[in-house]
Amino acid sequence: MDTAQTTASMPGTAETVPHNDMANAIRALAMDAVQKAQSGHPGMPMGMADVATVLFTRFLKFDPKRPDWPDRDRFILSAGHGSMLLYSLLYLTGYEEMTLEQLKNFRQLGSKTAGHPEYGEAGGIETTTGPLGQGVGNAVGMALAERILSARFGDDLVDHWTYVIASDGDLMEGISHEAASIAGHLGLGRLVVLFDDNGISIDGSTELSDSVDQIKRFDAYGWHTLSVDGHDPEAVAQAIEQARASDKPSLIACKTTIGYGAPKLAGSEKSHGAPLGEDEIAGAREKLGWPHPAFEIPDTILNAWRQVGAKGGELSTAWDKRRDSADADMRAEFNRRLEGRLPEDLGTAISEVKRTLLAEKPKVATRKASQTVLEALVERIPELIGGSADLSGSNNTKTSSHKAVTRSDYGGNYVHWGVREHGMAAAMNGLALHGGLIPYGGTFLIFSDYARPSLRLAAMNKLRTIHVMTHDSIGLGEDGPTHQPVEQLASLRAMPRLQVLRPADAIETAECWQIALESSDTPSVMALSRQGLPTLRNEGAEENYSAYGAYILVPAQGHRQVTLLASGSEVQIAVQAREMLAEEGISAAVVSMPSWDIFLNQPAHYRDEVLGTSALRVAIEAASGFGWERWTTLDGAFVGMKGFGASAPTGDLYKHFGLTPEDVVSTVKDWL
Repeated sequence: MDTAQTTASMPGTAETVPHNDMANAIRALAMDAVQKAQSGHPGMPMGMADVATVLFTRFLKFDPKRPDWPDRDRFILSAGHGSMLLYSLLYLTGYEEMTLEQLKNFRQLGSKTAGHPEYGEAGGIETTTGPLGQGVGNAVGMALAERILSARFGDDLVDHWTYVIASDGDLMEGISHEAASIAGHLGLGRLVVLFDDNGISIDGSTELSDSVDQIKRFDAYGWHTLSVDGHDPEAVAQAIEQARASDKPSLIACKTTIGYGAPKLAGSEKSHGAPLGEDEIAGAREKLGWPHPAFEIPDTILNAWRQVGAKGGELSTAWDKRRDSADADMRAEFNRRLEGRLPEDLGTAISEVKRTLLAEKPKVATRKASQTVLEALVERIPELIGGSADLSGSNNTKTSSHKAVTRSDYGGNYVHWGVREHGMAAAMNGLALHGGLIPYGGTFLIFSDYARPSLRLAAMNKLRTIHVMTHDSIGLGEDGPTHQPVEQLASLRAMPRLQVLRPADAIETAECWQIALESSDTPSVMALSRQGLPTLRNEGAEENYSAYGAYILVPAQGHRQVTLLASGSEVQIAVQAREMLAEEGISAAVVSMPSWDIFLNQPAHYRDEVLGTSALRVAIEAASGFGWERWTTLDGAFVGMKGFGASAPTGDLYKHFGLTPEDVVSTVKDWL
């Protein structure tokens, strides 16, 4: 009698089906999908199948029928190249979108089974991973979000864990240091990292490039650490139990064999990033005792996996009852936050701030104006979680309503991230991905380069994260060219789906905060000045002019000959230049452009009205001119930076680099 047919006809449960059969189902699907696609990474899924089987069958709290159940455990595959591990698990446990056909279409155009997990493509994918270390950083934010929300709403509503599978490469990347040190400092005991300790990277043995003792390293961060045989399910289970009993984040180093089961390629870098080949797969099937054809999972094994998934239904239903019996006001607030809905009075709050500013017309740095806005918002929007990379006093991100989050009190709303821009940005992504919180974090604009990979993933994930990036030009003065951003604005504006906001004064700063908060599926960068800027606006308390991306701040007198385009601190230069041009009989309009992307999305007739179809266009910005030709056309002019900055007082720098009203007037006259 055929063994496969007999097995297929028998009912199965996780208790009656051998662990090896459960794990081998993952291995088979992984090697089959990679082989069919002729692309992918079979080695890690085959090596970590035992660990993943233990985690999913014995510990992970999830409901495939409700992938967005708020109190599910979070599982993050930081080693995203091994995406077939996750896709196999989602199919086996019964996630509706992850069908066998999707597995067969691995890495094909339009499939949900991309080469690396992509958030939003299918339920059960908690974040987009691939760039190594990012998943670890996201997980820190998710674990922190769980603790913050639990402190506010209680364990009946928020009581879950965050699990990560990480590779050697994840732990080699520098972001892992920043993320792990944050987690250790904050005592995130509900974070468990399962380290695929297989000793292999693309080049070969990790001994070629790395000799770090990861256990000692994470001990130093204040983590709970263990080392186990990753192919011994009972040892793995005991290690996870110990991790769950600790009040520290845990690293479990799981010693595994990459490509486990492959007769010739197991333990070799050759199984890392390429199909095994038909002969090797046939040998693996024989060695693993898996006689079934490609993509065929016997009913008894599939039923066992589906029962693992079905258990979550009882847990999620019980949670529903706890939520429904909670205090009505608390339940309403909990639901509002998880749905991402802002308080209804946000617009009123912004208008109140703007009315005050219009009355007082302060000359103030936009970083300081940002703090003024935050003073009005933090108590009204309790889901706002602020922070800074050790620059709170410079970024002005902390208000009188803030209370620090600490390992002994997660009830705060401000995170001191330390000098860790990369880790901060990745954790902010995790806070946003978790749901229920809106993170913002501060640093200098020049250090956007340190946060760039996380910014890019925030854009891919469509996350509402807000980056307060101050000291946005040579206007920061004496700190010199190492701290003066020149090319950063252009490069950030080039990133798809990243919203760059550079307000010209306190009024626009308030408006940009409103834009950032209302952009539920877009990360924002607020580029703010160090130096004081005059209030240029005289109206618009009720209407958000910045929400058009660009608008005519000061109209031309008579027929418009010139349009002066500027953002941020250079708008005041444009206003002064307009007055000087008027004295010489040249009619100019001043256009403030806080956001290129938003302006680009306006109707063509509005853009034409703002830019002036027949006027000379001159752009002014204390940064690289790259990209401004989109607005000036090649017939226009640019007044700005042509190289790096220098160390000197702000006023001297603007004169030295030709960024004065006089320079603008001279440019206009030369071109006319």
